[in-house]
Amino acid sequence: MPRPAAPSHCPYCALQCAMTLTPTDAADDATAATPVTVTGRDFPTNRGGLCKKGWTSAELLRAPSRLGVPLLRGADGALHEATWEEALDFVAARLRGIRSAHGADAVGVFGGGGLTNEKAYLLGKFARLALGTSRIDYNGRYCMSSAAAAGNRAFGVDRGLPFPLEDLDGARTVLLLGTNVAETMPPFIGHLAGAQAAGGLVVVDPRRTATARLTDDGKGLHVQPAPGTDLALLLGLIHIVIAERLIDADYVAARTTGFESLRRSVASWWPARVQSVTGVAALTMKRLARRLASGDGTYILTGRGVEQHVDGTDTATAAINLALLLGLPGRAGSGYGTLTGQGNGQGGREHGQKCDQLPGYRKITDPDARAHVARVWGVAPEDIPGPGVPAVELLQSLGRPGGVRALLVHGSNLVVSSPNVERVRQGIARLDLLVVCDFFLSETAALADVVLPVTQWAEEEGTMTNLEGRVIRRRRAITPPAGVRDELWILSELARRLECDAAFDTDPERVFDELRAASEGGIADYSGIDYAMLDRGEAAYWPMPRGTVGTPRLFADRFAHPDGLARLVAVSVRESARPRPADGELTLVTGRLLEHYQSGAQTRRVPELLGAQPEAFASLHPATALRLGIDDGDPLELTNPRGTMRCRARLTTDIRPDDVFLPFHYGDAQAANLLTSDAVDPISSMPEFKTNVVRVTRVASRTEAGVPA
Repeated sequence: MPRPAAPSHCPYCALQCAMTLTPTDAADDATAATPVTVTGRDFPTNRGGLCKKGWTSAELLRAPSRLGVPLLRGADGALHEATWEEALDFVAARLRGIRSAHGADAVGVFGGGGLTNEKAYLLGKFARLALGTSRIDYNGRYCMSSAAAAGNRAFGVDRGLPFPLEDLDGARTVLLLGTNVAETMPPFIGHLAGAQAAGGLVVVDPRRTATARLTDDGKGLHVQPAPGTDLALLLGLIHIVIAERLIDADYVAARTTGFESLRRSVASWWPARVQSVTGVAALTMKRLARRLASGDGTYILTGRGVEQHVDGTDTATAAINLALLLGLPGRAGSGYGTLTGQGNGQGGREHGQKCDQLPGYRKITDPDARAHVARVWGVAPEDIPGPGVPAVELLQSLGRPGGVRALLVHGSNLVVSSPNVERVRQGIARLDLLVVCDFFLSETAALADVVLPVTQWAEEEGTMTNLEGRVIRRRRAITPPAGVRDELWILSELARRLECDAAFDTDPERVFDELRAASEGGIADYSGIDYAMLDRGEAAYWPMPRGTVGTPRLFADRFAHPDGLARLVAVSVRESARPRPADGELTLVTGRLLEHYQSGAQTRRVPELLGAQPEAFASLHPATALRLGIDDGDPLELTNPRGTMRCRARLTTDIRPDDVFLPFHYGDAQAANLLTSDAVDPISSMPEFKTNVVRVTRVASRTEAGVPA
């Protein structure tokens, strides 16, 4: 009998769109070599729709470049096939030697926001108990850290959307700040139809993106500030809301604290001044402020465009301040939220792979939190290391005295996705050991001493937590190739070889049960969720303490601070936050494309997606191109003190004349992050991805530019 169709969810973004996988022409056991048909499945986030990435996702399962056996780097410098015993014995022996010579913190772990909850949880436990290291962080530091920090200090909790996505269907006004959902998560735009029909979709973005074009024909407003001026724009909107008495005074008095300090902090951000900084007309700002205060089902949503900055936490905080002044959070038919990007970006930051956290979103410095988790793990609290260092600082320490000498990478492609990539490459070259778990030989895996092939999404069991804080099931639809292993098994085997006494289960459901116990009583309490209820299709939103029905909507009665009040936090523009372009320089803006995802390690292996966008390009305004002597399709070099990136020109009026846009999905000489800064936000440690200064020049030939002929 053929294996029946299996309910599943897309392996890419945090919408976690539902789909059905049907193995075709299979005997009683479908394998990775078996063709699989993808069909959309009705689910609140996608309602049966999928984007190009979702429709083609099954091609990843039988891609010709799929890794099938462990690889070890030999004396000749090349990677060679090895057995699992050889590979794991080698890794364990090297880890023991490095720890003995340099201490436990000489071993680092770098996780990912695409790992299941079970893997993220066990990875944090493995780092702290089997390795004894505090040096663990993950690529969500590059994604959600500023929004998370802002949410924690304002609300006392970080959940991307504190309401179900379907609530947006009733909105009449939706403000999207720095997010291009039409390309990054296309099924999302179905939830904006009501706001469009009411003429209330507002998109703030320096580029005229596909999302910005959704405001055409009277459906809303596109606001196009200069890059890096979002904070000034928000302070100006707050000034107007206060000056014109548009605030919800009763809500502010009853549910917040800090208003007077906030009022004083925005006094100098009058509309004319904000216009001079942002380029947004004062009348446009007043029109927008009045629309937001109209009471017509208003939502404010932020994305990476306003968060991936050295002042990203303050910018997200300003957006929250605006929402609180208008009385939006916790009120039916309105709200504030931030759009999680990676598939498990929400759950991945809750259960222990962040450098300062334990499961349940507990602070690792909290004695009660340490005692609780220690009881679940069967160890003494002092056996759990203290806080580590965030991602950029961890990577800057690679191979340095007192820094990380061995690095284990799970679910991340560091030498494409990290800022100041050349510096990261140099750090990796100094390591004594690099171990990468992946399904493909990514740019990072190609540099590894050991590559361990792991299962993909449709070959494993587990749970994910989507952008709404909804926990969903990941189910095994096909049998993985014989030579690959699940990361739970890998962590268990390494822990045994390292003679760790703690339990490392390999069964996902039992790992989840342990996660439930470890999270119980924490901010992100999963104790009331189990596989059986998820398999029945029951909605499960955290926090969901044992015996409750969960929390689809937060803040209805109180915020998560002890006094129940939200904090209005005064923030200010730091003039020195980032360099300004000099004569002949442009501001570099980075972002995503419809066809690709993150570092492109997966989507660049799908022929249809790669064929649509086979190489990087630099978007330039035609007037800028004319001034620089550049024609459409010309080979270019983009340079700054951090490096040189090579691609070809694409001319478009969708970009400001003072900017240049690069997609960040490509590697090697086409990596946009060769040019981005590893300066970080002082609160969230988010790098400055979005606004960097570059020079753009035409080069003599495409071959010289390092781009395909």
